Amino acid sequence: MSDGERMSAGIRTALDGGVLRVLLSRPERLNALRTQDLDELADVIGRAADDERIRVLVLTGAGRGFCSGADLGAEVDADTVDAAGRAVLALRRIGIPVVAAVNGVAAGVGCSLALACDLVIAKRSASFLLAFAGVGLMPDGGATALVPAAVGRARAMWMALLGEPVPARTAAEWGLIGQVADDDLFDATVAEVTARLASGPPLAYARIKHAIGEAALPGLTRALESERTGQTELLRSRDFAEGTAAFRDRREPRFTGT
Repeated sequence: MSDGERMSAGIRTALDGGVLRVLLSRPERLNALRTQDLDELADVIGRAADDERIRVLVLTGAGRGFCSGADLGAEVDADTVDAAGRAVLALRRIGIPVVAAVNGVAAGVGCSLALACDLVIAKRSASFLLAFAGVGLMPDGGATALVPAAVGRARAMWMALLGEPVPARTAAEWGLIGQVADDDLFDATVAEVTARLASGPPLAYARIKHAIGEAALPGLTRALESERTGQTELLRSRDFAEGTAAFRDRREPRFTGT
């Protein structure tokens, strides 16, 4: 991986001082992700795992949002679900620390990706939401394991069933994320944390990640499989077709359970 490498219009990377910055870069769509973007993200993380120059990875979004979820203006199908799973597993399995710098809304699979990172730092103005049910879908990207592991079943159900935004401050109080920074201090806070990680002990970090991951998320792979089964069925439903039509038309959906 070369310094300042650009992957595509959807994913950009820059390597500086041992820190690989991975930018979700579709600001005109609040960094909504297509299947190819998720595939590229997984590939970037996979290559970073083999690059000894990289000591920490930072995942963030361009513009005013982190990621608004899957791009409902593009084709969303089982391949999208699989690509999301690949990206999440790549984030969990890479041996270096991964920081999610959440600079705005993290919705749908964007929320899943943020929570798959090791540390989450969010702007005070940011929010987190599992927006899937609003279009007739279920959480994916490992969210059915990641969210309850962080906040418990009751709050996970609240987020998944109602799809209400959780402000960054509340997310930190719940234990969903690690730190909130005032918007004007956000960049400095991310830089300070990543600098500390970049100068830390790589072997110890890898062991810490593996041990905590095994203890806290033993069912992640099983959850991804369950999500794929359920989501594939839901993607074929009339409710999903109605949900996406309502989203495009900016109206309330009329779900029928079919």
